[in-house]
Amino acid sequence: MFYVYILTNKRNGTLYTGHADNIYRRIWEHRGGHVPGFAAKYGCNRLVWMEGHESRETAFRRERQIKAWKRAWKLALIERENPEWQDVFDEMLAWVPEATDLTRWQRQQSGPRPSTG
Repeated sequence: MFYVYILTNKRNGTLYTGHADNIYRRIWEHRGGHVPGFAAKYGCNRLVWMEGHESRETAFRRERQIKAWKRAWKLALIERENPEWQDVFDEMLAWVPEATDLTRWQRQQSGPRPSTG
């Protein structure tokens, strides 16, 4: 599964649109400052909207479509599905299959753990 997502720094704040094959890992990377660029510069780390796609190509096309939209259209998209602008990152854990792989991925990123013996 591939995902298109919108991050923000606050309600009606700066918006960042992206796409990813592992949405959980990608948001974790944004939140940890591991992705330099626009989202990091403006503190966009709150997941307020996402949409699943069957292929990378359709997700990429949808990302490009949304990026070309007027800001008002993006706000309407978020408001329609998330009127309170809640960060839906934690909710996502219950239903995104890739989330189960995150712990293993985090261990790989942090390297070997020191022994406690």
